[in-house]
Amino acid sequence: MAIAKGYAATDASKPLTPFTFERREPNADDVVISIQYCGVCHSDIHQARNEWGFSKYPMVPGHEIVGTVTAVGSAVSKYKVGDKVGVGCFVDSCVGCATRDLDNEHYMPGLVQTYNDVEGDGTTPTYGGYSDSVVVKEGYVLSIPDNLPLDAAAPLLCAGITLYSPLRHWNAGPGKKVAIVGMGGLGHMGVKLAHAMGADVTVLSQTLSKKDDGLKLGADAYYATSDAETFTKLAGTFDLIICTVGTTIDWNAYLGLLKFDGSMVLVGVPEHAVPVHAFSVIGGRKSLSGSMIGSIKETQEMLDFCGEHNIVSEIEKINIQDINEAYERVIKSDVRYRFVIDIASLAA
Repeated sequence: MAIAKGYAATDASKPLTPFTFERREPNADDVVISIQYCGVCHSDIHQARNEWGFSKYPMVPGHEIVGTVTAVGSAVSKYKVGDKVGVGCFVDSCVGCATRDLDNEHYMPGLVQTYNDVEGDGTTPTYGGYSDSVVVKEGYVLSIPDNLPLDAAAPLLCAGITLYSPLRHWNAGPGKKVAIVGMGGLGHMGVKLAHAMGADVTVLSQTLSKKDDGLKLGADAYYATSDAETFTKLAGTFDLIICTVGTTIDWNAYLGLLKFDGSMVLVGVPEHAVPVHAFSVIGGRKSLSGSMIGSIKETQEMLDFCGEHNIVSEIEKINIQDINEAYERVIKSDVRYRFVIDIASLAA
């Protein structure tokens, strides 16, 4: 087995520290990747700190992985040494199913997360992208368009697909009014993607502090939700609202901004349950729904779309030694708009 270096959480209450571990031997259908960059997702923090209650330690976080192929198994046909590739939120799916569901695999039983999980054999732990290498089945490796810079493309593997999937599923496009709630790591990707799809895009953010950024990235309008007049002025406006925030807000108020037959889709996960009144949805035949990442097929579609439209994340690059400080800054929303770890710093 190959020795890998990375950073790991060893306990919910402790900072991430250097960690050396073994990567499994590649099989005939595996791709070996030298990791160059890895995005920092808020879910990394939730899991490193066991805020969702199912963390396993030691844990190497990271599921926004980009790098270069260094070896391929004998059965691999899609990739060759030197290819620029990515790995997203899962590395296997439909484990135990008769067939793989290519369109909905991320919702099916048997999904294997890129980290904080075990592989299909039920015993081998998965370790993520805060490390210098990874071994992944060919079918779960993604091609990065040549025109996209690898560092800024890394967050597309989670933040990008998390917004692309609901925008596509709920038919965002010309003639549709779309609101993005939250102007952070997820929200800014929603603005870029919805704009590229041809929708009329509004940002709903607590304050106007990021208004200039929002308009520059493609928003047609920007409103502060701390102003009660916003909810009066925009009542019945939107076909689709995508809520990216992971804090508790009054979903009933936002449902009031939907048109008849409109949909509000949740992609952020608040820590506590949020009450919703039946009258918030029944009067206008409105829908409150959820969405989670996307299949490998849809993620590749998203990457190709981003390649066609030159869409990447707005990033701040950091050395891996600064990861604990970065976590605290994410919690304070002190990043515009996604941290990306330069994995070369592991060698420092």
